[in-house]
Amino acid sequence: MIPWLEGNAPFPPLAQALADPNGLLCGGGDLTPKRLIDAYQHGVFPWYSAGEPILWWSPDPRMVLIPSEFRISRSLRRVLRAGRHEVRLDCDFAAVIRACAETPRAGQHGTWILPDMQRAYWRLFELGIAHSVETWCDGRLVGGLYGVAIGRMFYGESMFAHVTDASKIAAAHLARFLDEEGFGMVDCQMKTAHLASLGAREIPRDVFIDRLRTLVSAPWQPGRWPVDGASQPWTAANVTA
Repeated sequence: MIPWLEGNAPFPPLAQALADPNGLLCGGGDLTPKRLIDAYQHGVFPWYSAGEPILWWSPDPRMVLIPSEFRISRSLRRVLRAGRHEVRLDCDFAAVIRACAETPRAGQHGTWILPDMQRAYWRLFELGIAHSVETWCDGRLVGGLYGVAIGRMFYGESMFAHVTDASKIAAAHLARFLDEEGFGMVDCQMKTAHLASLGAREIPRDVFIDRLRTLVSAPWQPGRWPVDGASQPWTAANVTA
């Protein structure tokens, strides 16, 4: 039996997470902004499928990306130099999270970004805590990602692409933006080959939590991310190499 959250009960100690790569910690609770912010500040995130209760996870090891370590391949650099895409911040969060939920993924059936999850992260967006990075082409949203920012810590949630490299373009801009703004780490949650190809790597959970505590305690002001200049095509010259 996993621990069950009732009312305002705190999360169990992370050491109680199941000893498997996914690190199931507990179930129950709710998706209110207060609960979600508390979860992220403690290195915990929700992940569950339709018909399941809310489940909370804390993997060990943890996949992270240091913004300055983002890796731009030669092919992606060529795409960036071509300048055919626009990257915008927080312009259409609802469309991004909906596309992340609806875009088919190889080897996956259905989505964990259920309507309740979409509403929960929309509330965080309204509070200036959740953000979207969007790739546009000819006035059409073709890729992007969304996540949560607390202090100088960013938590990546999901990304999508409707054309080749669209999500990588958004990720490259996010890394550049976070590096310039003094963010120290991006939580990528669990290992995938795609994330590894972008420069993400695994670290022990205790190391992750130590860094997390420092980063989330940094002064910060929730709010929409600036869009001035972000609607212009980004090139290799102004994206972190």
